[in-house]
Amino acid sequence: MRPDRTFRSLNHLNPLTMNRKRAWAEPYKIKMVEPIFMSTREEREKYIAEAGYNTFLLKSRNVYIDLLTDSGTSAMSQSQWAELMKGDEAYAGSEDFYHLEEAVRKYYGYQYVIPTHQGRAAEHIISQILIKKGDFVPGNMYFTTTRLHQELAGGTFVDVIIDEAHDPDSTYPFKGNVNLEKLENLIIEKGADKIPYICIATTVNMAGGQPISLRNLKAVRELAWKYGIRIVHDMTRVAENAFMIQQKEEGYQDKSIARIVREICDLTDIATMSAKKDALVNIGGFLAVNDYDIYEEGRNLVVVYEGLHTYGGMAGRDMGALAIGIKESVSDIHIHARVGQVLYLGNQLLEAGIPIVNPIGTHGVFLNARKFLPHVPQDYFPAQALAAELYVDSGVRAMERGIVSAGRNKKTGAHNYPRLELVRLTIPRRVYTQSHMDVVADSVKYVFENRESINGLEMVYEPKYLRFFQARFKKVVPVTPQKMQNPEEKEPVVHAH
Repeated sequence: MRPDRTFRSLNHLNPLTMNRKRAWAEPYKIKMVEPIFMSTREEREKYIAEAGYNTFLLKSRNVYIDLLTDSGTSAMSQSQWAELMKGDEAYAGSEDFYHLEEAVRKYYGYQYVIPTHQGRAAEHIISQILIKKGDFVPGNMYFTTTRLHQELAGGTFVDVIIDEAHDPDSTYPFKGNVNLEKLENLIIEKGADKIPYICIATTVNMAGGQPISLRNLKAVRELAWKYGIRIVHDMTRVAENAFMIQQKEEGYQDKSIARIVREICDLTDIATMSAKKDALVNIGGFLAVNDYDIYEEGRNLVVVYEGLHTYGGMAGRDMGALAIGIKESVSDIHIHARVGQVLYLGNQLLEAGIPIVNPIGTHGVFLNARKFLPHVPQDYFPAQALAAELYVDSGVRAMERGIVSAGRNKKTGAHNYPRLELVRLTIPRRVYTQSHMDVVADSVKYVFENRESINGLEMVYEPKYLRFFQARFKKVVPVTPQKMQNPEEKEPVVHAH
């Protein structure tokens, strides 16, 4: 089907323009079901306390609707499940590796592929290859694992995203854009030899699933060429970014998602992929490059850290499912429905006056915890407290994206204080229906109506790295505004070493 006909055939389903009251249905039938059960409020209060008020530490069997992440939680298609049964589990030279390599070259354009067990392994390998101690890595806002791997390799991440990205109320359509002046000033100040690469994410998770425009990416490409610097593409949600370009950027309305995805990738040199998001698999990822010398180094390191370069930590059957998932991920029908479900939930919350990040992102709806709980100071982890309360109310599991995720300053040890203090309601692909989104919206509205009863938390256990995964908290007791304004009175935190 020609791209223009594909687009026209979907106009009546365009979630950005269609009337929300018009009937709509997911573009698939349900062939198998997984039962889920609702616990009582008393049980959930017990479960969240046992989990240290950290939704990551809840048991999945105690969760009703799981919006913790869209990573590895998607439903695979019948074609992917069929491919699992045909997997070639040869230790070396699996046929499924060559299927994956072919899919990456066809839909993304990168020449060399190194499979990894998931995206953070690809981040680790490329950081070890390109970063040396004292380097600076500019990017359009940090991501937790990406920044950590850059720091462990001796580099320092520098945020060069536009200012609008840090403002949850801004409706600027491409808040993932790079501030070109900030980027060039950094290159001039530090020297191009101190910039191993520019890290570009499509879309920007920590900003609320916000896209970068092709116009901006082309300008970044020109700047990178000028100074001889590579661009590393964090492409975990590239198809979702392409959808926003198709909808919002002039000149792309009649182009297919697949074509826009390829244009994005062609503007970059290297890619790290967590295939557990866009590519619709439960495990897997890859490092993709165009430079043979970097590929040679990468396939040497993957043997050290992951496995042989033709499986790299993945089973053959999973590489086969990934190859099919890549193709399905760039389907216009799929991506319209996927992002449309996010918009459906976000629009319900906007109409109810719930403070969320604007514009609504592509992979989840982000609650603005600062405005949701203005009486809870950031030192008392308002987003963490809000995620815990949402679970207690309805069994919906969300996650914090604020001060806990931001971690500590590696030099001073003090908390990093991000302007964005968010709770992410992340929608898995092809898993839930509109009815599930209605339940989520109803719970968020109820919690918002009773928000004054929500109090802050104190951190009582903090792991050394990526603390948001495993940190534990307790409720502030006694709870008074005076107490909450004096964080120095809190009990000491137990640190992992």
